[in-house]
Amino acid sequence: MKRRSWIVSSINLNNQPASLAGLDHRPEKSGRIELDPEGAEEGLAQLVLTVIELLRQLVERQAIRRVDGGNLTEEEIEKLGVALMNLDMKMEELKEIFNFTDEDLNIDLGPLGNLL
Repeated sequence: MKRRSWIVSSINLNNQPASLAGLDHRPEKSGRIELDPEGAEEGLAQLVLTVIELLRQLVERQAIRRVDGGNLTEEEIEKLGVALMNLDMKMEELKEIFNFTDEDLNIDLGPLGNLL
């Protein structure tokens, strides 16, 4: 915790002297960078789950192409369906654990539209 306090106290974009005493009561727009460890963990979890969801959707689309292409046996189709259902259930479980919705995992890519 001591290291974090030093980092936060040394970041001051207003070129004013930073002190540890001033950290308890900061103005609303102080120009300081917020270094919240819990926020960083949530952001990382959101990014990881977004990448996993993107890959899950890509695998699902590829599986549909293979099924439509007719080059899978009934047993392979069954295994693929079960695997995709299990992956979807696990993803729903992870979203619930981290309290994310589908919209939380969708990244706005500006002019390209949404990622998912």
